[in-house]
Amino acid sequence: MPYYAAGCVVRRGGTLVTHRAVTLVSALLLMAASVAPAAEPIRVGFMAPLTGIFAQAGKDMLEGLKMGLEQAGGQAAGRLLELIAEDDEGNPATAQSKYRKLVQQDRIDVLTGVLLVNIGYALVPPIERDGLPSLFLTTPDDLTKRRPTRWILRSNFAASQPMHALGDYAAKILKYRRVAAIGMDNGFGHEGIGGFQRVFEDAGGRVVQKTWVPLNAMDFAPYLAQVPRDVDAVVQVFVAAQAVRFAKQYAESGLKDRLPLIGSGVFTDESALRSMGDEAIGIVTSMKLAEARLGRPPAYFHAAMYSSGRWVAAAATAVDGHVEDRARFLAAIRRASETIEDPRGPIKLDEYGNPTENVYILKVEKVTGRLQNSVIHTYPMVSQFWTYKPEEFLKTPPYDRNYPPPKP
Repeated sequence: MPYYAAGCVVRRGGTLVTHRAVTLVSALLLMAASVAPAAEPIRVGFMAPLTGIFAQAGKDMLEGLKMGLEQAGGQAAGRLLELIAEDDEGNPATAQSKYRKLVQQDRIDVLTGVLLVNIGYALVPPIERDGLPSLFLTTPDDLTKRRPTRWILRSNFAASQPMHALGDYAAKILKYRRVAAIGMDNGFGHEGIGGFQRVFEDAGGRVVQKTWVPLNAMDFAPYLAQVPRDVDAVVQVFVAAQAVRFAKQYAESGLKDRLPLIGSGVFTDESALRSMGDEAIGIVTSMKLAEARLGRPPAYFHAAMYSSGRWVAAAATAVDGHVEDRARFLAAIRRASETIEDPRGPIKLDEYGNPTENVYILKVEKVTGRLQNSVIHTYPMVSQFWTYKPEEFLKTPPYDRNYPPPKP
């Protein structure tokens, strides 16, 4: 099924969408004898998992990007904005193939999207080789810390960034002292738990155990059985379908009534919360918040990609449509991030290309019969380095599966 956004041309998998686009083409054909040819469209590439266990997040990302481009009227400097969406299927090899198609066949001017860490890193070499302006959602810390690239900016947080704030909140406000961690066995999980642990332990707490769960696991019973019962809380990092299943099984195991569950805000992001029940009530998370622009509560993935669409359109306008000057276009995207009002609050890209922005501590509550995330605390303008000096932070090992180590 092709994707369509009002006011701009959208393709999925190379199929041009009809409807308003057809009307525009027909009008141009009628005027061809007397009017000079229209400028080529500005081609906005998008890649994310649109099938598989992360599909809902990918679809929300695409919807948010379309909203951002629509907000600009579907055009910039007189050139139509053409959105070409590809499904990376959550597979790095597929992503590489789809990237080549977007660049060589579709001749995109900018790449957006990208959800998963391994795909983000896999695309760095070809993007740097091609000099393609790119605006990622994916969160690997070192993409904007120890391994920054020239051509990639990020509209989303670094994985450890909101979890630094949660570590501070858990120690200083919730007064937890001993916490067990459980999370996805990938970079997002490792870096999220690592960020929480560093700040939590600097404030006097201890992460006594870490349990890692494969990305394809949907039965959490073996892992929940390993959770120690003598801790103050459990901190988790899961997303999409895994988050929904984990919340349900955590409650069914009896742990919810004994050990509070805290963690990454994407766990109870609207993309997952809409599939959860009362088992989610009371969960505390950290997240950058978004306003409702959909007629229903937005997912955070909507908000980050809405920003991407707005920034791309504004940047293209700022360079008078000359997006073929890629260095100038990329610089304009960076400037646009600081000048456009954002639903997440104030944003400023740091020198590494990562947003400094508010982090909100959220709690799932049931209001008028419906689950929602309520803000209970705000950390203003949080850097990806937290309160540490960047030069000192970068001297320490990166957060990974084994660092920082647990302290039984």
